[in-house]
Amino acid sequence: MRARIFPVMLVAGVGLMVIAACTGATATAPLTPSPTPGPAAVATPTTVPTPTATAVPEPFSSPAARTLPEILRELIPSIVHIQTEAVRLDMFNRPVPASGVGTGAILDDQGHILTNNHVVEGVSRILVTLRDGRALEAVLIGGDVALDLAVLRVDAQGLVPMPLGTSSMLQVGDQVTAIGHALNLEGGPTVTGGWVSALDRSIDVSPTITMRHLIQTDAAINPGNSGGPLINMAGEMIGINTAKLPSGEGIGFAIAIDPALPLVNELIDHGVIERGFLGISAITIDETLAMNFGLPISAGIGVGSVAPGSPAQRASLEPGDIIVAVEGREIVRVSELDSVLVRYRRGDDINLEFYRGDTRNRVTVTLGERPS
Repeated sequence: MRARIFPVMLVAGVGLMVIAACTGATATAPLTPSPTPGPAAVATPTTVPTPTATAVPEPFSSPAARTLPEILRELIPSIVHIQTEAVRLDMFNRPVPASGVGTGAILDDQGHILTNNHVVEGVSRILVTLRDGRALEAVLIGGDVALDLAVLRVDAQGLVPMPLGTSSMLQVGDQVTAIGHALNLEGGPTVTGGWVSALDRSIDVSPTITMRHLIQTDAAINPGNSGGPLINMAGEMIGINTAKLPSGEGIGFAIAIDPALPLVNELIDHGVIERGFLGISAITIDETLAMNFGLPISAGIGVGSVAPGSPAQRASLEPGDIIVAVEGREIVRVSELDSVLVRYRRGDDINLEFYRGDTRNRVTVTLGERPS
């Protein structure tokens, strides 16, 4: 299920209205592709444990069921306030200070914290405040623009990791709660409740980025909520709050935890997510282009150029080819290609289907390593 939704507001902190729903800052800017910030510090590799699949109990189905206030008392120590500082340029290219606010969830006792990439992208300082009042400088271990995931690390003892649930067990109509530092209000995180409105949503947040595997919820998500947990009624994080639709009421989105966890582990271990490299420049084919250039199809990914020595060249792809499917999955926009390639790594073989003239062809490409 994919909806083309413009604009999508990524809420990162008070004042910063970007394409996500949770970050606030003093400047307004669209979320655009940019190089993923490299690791700011080297951390001892660790792995976030994969949660054991546990059936989500019906809320309040028995006298033993915990109430939401009881669940929140246990979870609030695992949620952190993130304050960022950056230097932006004004309309006259003069440097001006800017700040932003977001939310994070403690992953382990090694100090790793999960948040949205748009909360911390391009900032010069990250200050994390724990529930007990400790304010700590954090380093960025790694982040990914397209996935809007980032991992920070703080040097602290006595951390309380957030319990992780299983998003694959969610059903439309399940009760969920969003927690985060909405609007940077004093007094701790804000709690908003709602339902799972839809599952496996996809939204276009820019011409080149499509976010997938999203949970849609009507729990209120506001600037400052970005990076905070979406929890089930078992008190487990099953999503990362990331965006809302400002033109609608009660339409927010969270990144599902199940597909995110392996990528989070990769950020912890390597600082980046190394997608398999194909080696083409591409353009989205639409009906207008197809009509103007007499193309055989009106939807797909047009190959503009092929890098010398790249996997695409070795597979005999040529400029003018139109890719229409990867591993049997239809691909009609450039933004969808990155969403597919994120699943694959150097050395993986993928099957591409493409048109050359009026002929539909199939080829196997062995992906390479993305040039630095």
